[in-house]
Formats: sequence, structure tokens, C-alpha cells
Amino acid sequence: QVQLVESGGGLVQPGGSLRLSCTVSGFSLDYNPIGWFRQAPGKEREGVSCLMSSDGNTKYADSVKGRFTISRDKAENTVYLQMNSLKPEDTAVYYCGVPRRGDYFSVQAMCSRPFDMGHWGKGVLVTVSS
Repeated sequence: QVQLVESGGGLVQPGGSLRLSCTVSGFSLDYNPIGWFRQAPGKEREGVSCLMSSDGNTKYADSVKGRFTISRDKAENTVYLQMNSLKPEDTAVYYCGVPRRGDYFSVQAMCSRPFDMGHWGKGVLVTVSS
């Protein structure tokens, strides 16, 4: 059974930093991509950053390039999203997501097609406000 559990959300001031974690079970990150997505109230879910560990390929949304970094801890089967220089526009519920078994995506494709993901965590709220 595929399970994804996010943690690390909270309230942070503009310009601050936050690190999100996604612990994965029932799904191999050695061969499959994983991504961070976010959804603000009244807006569609969007891809933030996606990672394929097998080749190290990554994808970042234009709005977060240079500020966010995705990484993986192999030992803990956990993916992180380090968020720096946070802006109020970053306020959203952040989810980690992976494709359904048998579906294959490049990191570019999966970050542009969030609703094609098959498994999601419950999400964590990130609020950027002074």
C-alpha cells in the first residue's frame, strides 16, 4: 500500500525558511519520481518541484526557482522541500504525490500534470505572513 506522510508545515514570516518532509512507504523512490505540489484556496493544484532519484533530474516551477530545493534521504525513504526566501504568494497546502503503479512520468511531465498523480499525502499548510 502506498502511503505518503508530509510534515513540517506552519507559519513563517516573509523572507523566512521552512523545510517540508514527505516519508514514503509502499513505493520505491529508486525507480519512480516524486513531487511536491501545492494548492491555494480557490486555485488549482500546481507542481512545485519534482525529482527522479535514479538520474537526479529535477524540475522546479518558475515561481520557486532559486528559492526552493528538493532532495532525498535514501536511508529514511524521505523527500524534503527546503523553502527559502518565502513570499506570501507561497501560502498554500503542500502535498507530496507520486504516480500510480504502471504509470511513467518524466519529472517535467508530472510537475505539469498534478491531477495525473495517483497517490497523495494529506497535505500540510504553509502560511507566509507577517
